[in-house]
Amino acid sequence: MKHFLKPLLGGSLLTLFLSLWVGITEAQILDVQQKGSYLVVIGDQNRQVSSMPIGSNDEFLGMSSTFFVVRKGSYLYTYDERSRQIASMPMGSSDRFRSAAGNYFNVQKGSYIYTYDRHCKHNHTRSAN
Repeated sequence: MKHFLKPLLGGSLLTLFLSLWVGITEAQILDVQQKGSYLVVIGDQNRQVSSMPIGSNDEFLGMSSTFFVVRKGSYLYTYDERSRQIASMPMGSSDRFRSAAGNYFNVQKGSYIYTYDRHCKHNHTRSAN
């Protein structure tokens, strides 16, 4: 029976190793700072994780521990801790970014607040009043 356990044990150890390695390589976002024409992402142990250029008409809107949000023209973009684009969505001129937390962010459109996930998928709508 020992020969049946060896592949299972080896696979379990490999899975454990990979999950620990992936967990270690994912940084949490502690802060995003604009320095000149760059956004600098600060992660674990207050170290710079990444940076990206930001145009003079672009606007850093907010962040959570897993993503940050930038408005570029009439679009809103979400980025991960490595400054890689996650998703984008159109944004009306009167739409207003409200907040970001966890994996979600809120945008006010008129008298309603729309909640989206970091992939810009609509999740919930509620009255702003």
